[in-house]
Amino acid sequence: MIPLALDLVGAEMLHPKGGLYRDRLSLADGRIVDAPVGRRVDLSGYLILPGIIDLHGDGFERHLAPRRGVMKDMSEGVVAAEAEMAANGITTAVMAQFISWEGGLRGADYAADVFAAIRRVRGELATDLIAQLRFETHLLDQYADLPERIADWQVPYVVFNDHLPHDRLAEGRRPPRLIGQALKAGRNPEVHLEMLNDLHARSHEVPAALDDLCRVLAQQGIQMGSHDDQTGAQRQAWRARGVRIAEFPETPEAAAEARAGGDAIVFGAPNVVRGSSHKGNVSAVGMVAKGLCDALSSDYHYPSPRRAALTLARDGVVDMGLAWGLVSSGPARVLGLDDRGTLEVGKRADLVVLDCATNRVAVTVAGGRISYLNGDVAGRFMTG
Repeated sequence: MIPLALDLVGAEMLHPKGGLYRDRLSLADGRIVDAPVGRRVDLSGYLILPGIIDLHGDGFERHLAPRRGVMKDMSEGVVAAEAEMAANGITTAVMAQFISWEGGLRGADYAADVFAAIRRVRGELATDLIAQLRFETHLLDQYADLPERIADWQVPYVVFNDHLPHDRLAEGRRPPRLIGQALKAGRNPEVHLEMLNDLHARSHEVPAALDDLCRVLAQQGIQMGSHDDQTGAQRQAWRARGVRIAEFPETPEAAAEARAGGDAIVFGAPNVVRGSSHKGNVSAVGMVAKGLCDALSSDYHYPSPRRAALTLARDGVVDMGLAWGLVSSGPARVLGLDDRGTLEVGKRADLVVLDCATNRVAVTVAGGRISYLNGDVAGRFMTG
């Protein structure tokens, strides 16, 4: 696919330092360039913004496994998921895949297949796809060979979770949704419960094992994050291991500790769109207002980053530059991607064009290639 060589004119654009202005935006060789290239496309009535960088999304799961056993070629599922991302203005997408005690679609074998599918197709697609492993901390028997597997899978980003129902297990009670979880994993419910109790019983071994694992992953250059921090002490412990990204901290205390320690803070865009967390955790809107958020991610819903940024600007929580930065320049900084995130000369030609009347995505360009084109604006690109 040959990158565009175009001069986009007539649209309002987001200035790298914030604020909207009207100017020409020229694209050539997959980059934003200074000099005009000679083929003009009039985008009057549209708004040009930096492409969305999605730091954490697992909305692709239904594309890869719409029903058990239906999707035989997982690569086709990745292609379908990428099309949805592009339709929502996403130009760089972190695809988050579990390895969890839940097994099934969150088991190690399935994860290996997902990562293999991403590797097979990512060079053929416009959207830049980045694999993320979400790893359950109590799977101690998998620690020994995990660094080697991560290297083989070419996964550059690991996030640690602990979703065991510790309170229930400590009280000797059956966790909620036990039967459903067991059946999804292909286990007898009693066998599943025994496994959960065994994992919970080894909790005292986890901190030291994590210290060793994180040290090895850091030596491999792996970026690391923690998920659902509840306390400042938890965030401090993760930071001491070199885990410098706090995904979805559940309390103001955990978010404040992340900010005090210079760690990156990521919240879910659906939290902003809903106006609250679906689990009753801290409000992302409140955290943005207090400066305790560096990036918003799609989490489980790809339309949400665009909608969240526009909602924050519309409601006056922050201005448009800061709001859109939470889904573009902010995520770029968190991932260390200094070649994207703003509409600056020399950066990758990653951008999304919104219809000013509806705020819907009309065009997405990733690396100078059109990944999505819809509606009346298509004719402008065809005729120039």
